[in-house]
Amino acid sequence: MKNSDIKSIFDSFNQFNILIIGDVMIDSYMWGKVDRISPEAPVPIIMSTKRENRLGGAANVALNVQALGANPILCSVIGKDSNSEILQSLLKKRKLTNEGIIEDCTRVTTVKTRIISNNQHMLRVDEEIDKALENEIESKFIDHILSILSKKSVNAIIFEDYDKGCITPKVIKQIVEFANKNNIPTLVDPKKRNFMEYKNVTLFKPNFKELVEGSKIDIDKGDFEGIFSASQKLHSELSSKYLLITLSELGVFISYNKSFLTIPAEIRDIADVSGAGDTLIGTASLCLAAGLDPELIAGISNLAGGLVCEKVGVVPINKDQLLQESLEKFS
Repeated sequence: MKNSDIKSIFDSFNQFNILIIGDVMIDSYMWGKVDRISPEAPVPIIMSTKRENRLGGAANVALNVQALGANPILCSVIGKDSNSEILQSLLKKRKLTNEGIIEDCTRVTTVKTRIISNNQHMLRVDEEIDKALENEIESKFIDHILSILSKKSVNAIIFEDYDKGCITPKVIKQIVEFANKNNIPTLVDPKKRNFMEYKNVTLFKPNFKELVEGSKIDIDKGDFEGIFSASQKLHSELSSKYLLITLSELGVFISYNKSFLTIPAEIRDIADVSGAGDTLIGTASLCLAAGLDPELIAGISNLAGGLVCEKVGVVPINKDQLLQESLEKFS
């Protein structure tokens, strides 16, 4: 592929509207230094030197879509609490629209607090409610999403599922039906609860652990023929066009049209794998919207997921860096 073709692909990202449905959260970080053990229990004492709140979960997918030049439209249900105010202010700060966000006083806004010392992730504290949406708010959420879809030109829809209850079988069914009727590609980053509910989507992206648990199979990560056999069963049950499986240090696996290919991971200095899946599916959505073939979708997305692992914490992709690596890899 010519350099100009790859640059044109990346330029085309700027034209796309990507609707992201899923569980949004605050990634809260506490950095500090450990130099002694507590006299109360055999645990380290961290002297906090810095705290920061960042957008996480489905909102991190939106940040990656935005970083690649496209316009993300984030749809989620959050609490109506002090943390929802923080989340709304973070959206505003990052210039992300909140038009798809609904507040519900019966829920809490999810917060994941990570405690880090000397670039070592020591502890995580989660605040959340993970029960499914109540019927009334579920219907309101679906109607709100459909209203946005009827008013805007959307080039792809991502379901970013963290099993926190925002995505329900009814949400999936009604939005996928609308998308297929209107030729909008759909992508899924699944979790266990709704794993087999994502029928008739365009691209289904579990990681290896989710594939094994969701398919109830026992195979080794390096057994590509075994993974292919499992993927064929999933294709049949879900009627998905592409199945993109992330294999961490082994790269990615993509199956389609009763065939598959694997793309090995690049050699990198891994600092933190948090958020890599968010980056990968955000990149894949733009590649799919651009009409790329499966090998390029998987290849560019694999590069993107690896690049963010070189950074500590959950951070969006750098478009220029991804373009440079794509030029080196595919031209």
